[in-house]
Amino acid sequence: MSAPMSAPATDPVSAFDLLLWVAVPYAAFAVFVVGHLWRYRYDKFGWTTRSSQLYENRLLRLGSPLFHYGILLVVLGHVGGLLIPESWTEAVGISEFAYHTVAVGLGTVAGAATLTGAAILIYRRRTVGPVFSATTRNDKIMYVLLIGTLVLGLGTTVLGNLTDHPHDYRQTVSPWFRSLFYLRPDPALMSAAPIGFRLHALAALALFAFWPFSRLVHVFSLPLGYLARPYIVYRARTDQLGSRAVRRGWQRP
Repeated sequence: MSAPMSAPATDPVSAFDLLLWVAVPYAAFAVFVVGHLWRYRYDKFGWTTRSSQLYENRLLRLGSPLFHYGILLVVLGHVGGLLIPESWTEAVGISEFAYHTVAVGLGTVAGAATLTGAAILIYRRRTVGPVFSATTRNDKIMYVLLIGTLVLGLGTTVLGNLTDHPHDYRQTVSPWFRSLFYLRPDPALMSAAPIGFRLHALAALALFAFWPFSRLVHVFSLPLGYLARPYIVYRARTDQLGSRAVRRGWQRP
């Protein structure tokens, strides 16, 4: 009588994968949350973008909308791609081909707009004297992390589709990301993803960890106080609003 066949053994997860795809993400998220709380508690006056609009406005009017609207679409695309399971989109009748076509098309346009806007803003910051003088070392690190994350994400997506070997990140990256919030992290999923997606994820984690200590904190600023702020009273210069006419300096009392 033959012995029953056993299930094939799966490769154990290495300690390096546990470090990269379990320890590092939780550490980055912890720094992100605690860092913002600390910054708001001890550095409220530094919670600002340090606007440089007064120094130069022509390049800013072109680069700022491209960057901000582009990055908003990028964030919305990542929220949909990472948090919404593939089974949910299929349940409402969206095929994988349709989802992939729309995601790649909009993602490429949004990423290109974001990088173009960022290039204009960096050129402005480097060539306009007062803006360059107001640039800190912290700003330079932030730009490197932000642009690096964008380039890795856009490059991986574009190259994968140009070579006709696009990777379905909703089978690896997305369930790994959601497993972190379920408190059941599965590093094997991320270790199976292509190197481009892994580098993109690591760059994003580094950006999240640095976020609370940079000007990016202004993303979480909402001017809600303006809704309940009292009116500003200005003193009128017209004589009709006063209780009596204003005496001229050369007139006798």
